[in-house]
Amino acid sequence: MLLGVNIDHIAVLREARKINDPDPLDAISLAARAGANQITIHLREDRRHINDYDTKRVIENSPLPVNLECSVNPDIIEIVAELKPHRATFVPEKREEVTTEGGISFDNANYANLDKAIHFLKAREIETSLFIDPTIEAIRAAKGLGVEWVELHTGLYANIHAMLYTNLRYTPHSIKELDLERSKLQKMLQNSIQTLSQTADEAEDYGLKVAAGHGLNYQNVEAIAKIDNIRELNIGQSIIARSVFSGFEKALIEMIALIK
Repeated sequence: MLLGVNIDHIAVLREARKINDPDPLDAISLAARAGANQITIHLREDRRHINDYDTKRVIENSPLPVNLECSVNPDIIEIVAELKPHRATFVPEKREEVTTEGGISFDNANYANLDKAIHFLKAREIETSLFIDPTIEAIRAAKGLGVEWVELHTGLYANIHAMLYTNLRYTPHSIKELDLERSKLQKMLQNSIQTLSQTADEAEDYGLKVAAGHGLNYQNVEAIAKIDNIRELNIGQSIIARSVFSGFEKALIEMIALIK
């Protein structure tokens, strides 16, 4: 099981004060030393955290492969093509969202944009991936587009787990639609794990490499790490949050121990 560590939230801390500290670049050598396998960053259209300056420095200086999450916006695609990260992962973006809320859409217009962007980047020897909801339909669409990877959105699993096993329901961040009886949540959680496992199997059968991510943390990651055909997890916020108290390198070592 590989770990891609998402360092976006280091930039979130920096942007809270609009200064140059902390610098996301400082995390890379620590991540490599702790045993991480990949650096993941998301260059959003609104540049709310990682910006162009970060992206260029991370790709040019990282000893680990860089997975650059991005939209199909033509201006963003030009940046990806110029900087040549190891992989580009296409994700949906909404300006009003706090974080990526679901997998990418395969409606006719977006499918055409994805097809164009994927071929453009593959011609420049950049590996491509799609961030998708865990459905068979999404796997088939991804295969049709010719990507090498898919990343399964684990947000629903993470939300159910949090409402079942943490105090989230008693906080201002409670998820109203999941404020249900524990027995129902337990069944939903098992169904979610089964869906992720079946989708990973389907993707493997189609010749796609499978990653997973979104909302994974120290409490919920082990069940996902046990799914045979998931090769890689991309985790960020929970690692950065733990780093505040235990330090970045130690937080990474602890996460790597859990997933292995």
